[in-house]
Amino acid sequence: MAISSTINKVSINIADMDRHYYQQHELTVAQHPSENDFRFMIRLIAFMANADERLSFTKGLSTDDEPELWQKSLTGDIELWVDLGQPDEKRIRKACGRSKRVIIYTYHEGKASVWWQQQREKLARFKNLTIFHIQAEGVEAMVKRTMSLQCSIQDGEMYLSDDELNVDVRVQAYL
Repeated sequence: MAISSTINKVSINIADMDRHYYQQHELTVAQHPSENDFRFMIRLIAFMANADERLSFTKGLSTDDEPELWQKSLTGDIELWVDLGQPDEKRIRKACGRSKRVIIYTYHEGKASVWWQQQREKLARFKNLTIFHIQAEGVEAMVKRTMSLQCSIQDGEMYLSDDELNVDVRVQAYL
């Protein structure tokens, strides 16, 4: 019998002073059986960094032709494509062709820097692509089936907290 996804209820209060975005989001987010708690939180951080009423989670790990998050226009055009990790050039080319903006968030320091050194020149040609690296040490300790998070973003710095923990999240631009 296959292991099913874990369903998490996440309440996020976002105060993004950089974008003047202040909103409460009530999310139901599936955590794939192969997805560890750290990667799950990286997905939530990517959501918080780009929060919008039309930004939504996709099927993610279970499909190859969708990103982790996307924001579609009212006509169904993809305005924002958000991926995690170190996707290959073919996937990035496809994303840049289908979406107005593409953001990739890397999150494992060693793997990300090696990937970036190998891809840097190839990816420079995509004008609608932005790549960030997320450092969020200890953030996986916040994962619970029912979560209530506060997120503050100011001057490019993100601060996450719940009832027990406070975590400084660094999001640094590569490209």
